[in-house]
Amino acid sequence: MFMRFVQLNVDSQKIPDFRRVYSEDVIQALQKIPGCRFVGLIESGSDKTEFISMTLWDKQEQAEDYEKKGIYADLLEKIKPFLRNSSEWKIQLSEKLELEYKEVVEEPVIKRYSVQTQLNSVDRIDSRLYVRIVSLSIQKGKEKEFKQIYTDEIIPELLSTQGCQYAYLTQSLQDPDSFISVTIWDSKEDAELYESTGKFKELVDKASHTFSQFYRWKMALEKDYNANIRTSEDMKIDSYNLVTGKNFI
Repeated sequence: MFMRFVQLNVDSQKIPDFRRVYSEDVIQALQKIPGCRFVGLIESGSDKTEFISMTLWDKQEQAEDYEKKGIYADLLEKIKPFLRNSSEWKIQLSEKLELEYKEVVEEPVIKRYSVQTQLNSVDRIDSRLYVRIVSLSIQKGKEKEFKQIYTDEIIPELLSTQGCQYAYLTQSLQDPDSFISVTIWDSKEDAELYESTGKFKELVDKASHTFSQFYRWKMALEKDYNANIRTSEDMKIDSYNLVTGKNFI
């Protein structure tokens, strides 16, 4: 399978209209595209103006065909009026040699991932569902080992965890060292319980020896010196609420 993320920053005053257009136009259009199995709009738990459009495809080629045919560009035009204007300004000279100032609309960021392994497939859409995304970097040469650990040890543990309905491990097509683990939960409370009981830390420990050297060095410093060290390759955890979506299975 193939996963596609489109990150969107929406004008806070236009969020209700954005959600409506996404539900009525974007989802309906994607339902007609061969190979698209699921589409969901998720909202950041920390920044209510940040959204991700997440789609699952049978094959990478089908997602690329969707872009090449211009369907993605057409849908982007529908939602562009709702995107937040950038704080930067574009300055240019008009034909009368007068300065013109134009706000720059933030372009969506597209990220493409191949699904390496999965627990279940999305067959239920519920606005109470809670999405948790963990992004991390893996040492070169350790990618295969990390994927094996996730498949053989982490997924079975997630399967037995209260509230965890779906789990996907995906690998970036642009940067093979970058992975994200996407888990979908019955509720935010279930996901928080998973962390507070220490189960998340236990699963991290199973694979931590495959993480980037920067991350391993960071952990060693914290252990030896009780310091809170941050690096550019820290594991990043983002939480999102499912706003709307549909599966086409």
